[in-house]
Amino acid sequence: MLLTIPGLLTSDELAEARRLLASAPWADGKATAGYQSGLVKRNQQLPEEAPQTQVLQRLVLTALGRSAAFQVAALPLRIYPPLFNRYDPGMGFGDHIDNAIRMPPGGRGAPLRTDVSATLFLADPADYDGGDLVIDDTFGSHRVKLAAGDLVLYPASSVHRVEPVTRGSRIACFFWVESLVRDDAQRTLLYDLDGALGNLRRRGLAGEPEMVALTGIYHNLLRRWAET
Repeated sequence: MLLTIPGLLTSDELAEARRLLASAPWADGKATAGYQSGLVKRNQQLPEEAPQTQVLQRLVLTALGRSAAFQVAALPLRIYPPLFNRYDPGMGFGDHIDNAIRMPPGGRGAPLRTDVSATLFLADPADYDGGDLVIDDTFGSHRVKLAAGDLVLYPASSVHRVEPVTRGSRIACFFWVESLVRDDAQRTLLYDLDGALGNLRRRGLAGEPEMVALTGIYHNLLRRWAET
């Protein structure tokens, strides 16, 4: 499932993120790339130990925590601490698949399985050319270039790339989610069912017996598929 979530960050949060990133100590982005990804990765990244990173991580995690759309779509069990990257002219990231397992920063804690990849756009698309996120799936290639503060979620198993930037700077946050439901097709069915239930509630049908039955089906499917 490829899903965009508009306006994850408020205007105040976006302004604060940009203020922090303006003084960021950018470093070579290959520091967090696997061997294969490192061959095609050309960008800059905010070091995980930088003071700005820790403040920005709290800001993003707070926004994710209040987003019902993110919670329903990703069904997060664990979220890898958000990271931040920058692409200047000539920089890009060729075709790659994200590592299946990520070790937590500093090796503290259990490894995280990457079920869902996420990119939160922080630069206004009018401020840079190129830099499209291109995600390939069975239905073709999808170009994603969202407004600042918008989030896109997609299966971490997808081949994807960031096309070279030709003007300005593309700045974004990225992270991975270990979902309660590792299978993308199952997550999609649950997301669609939850959306249909929401539509029925808005039509005033919450008390109908069929709604009780459908809600039970949702939770029984989640109970069957979830890993905790």
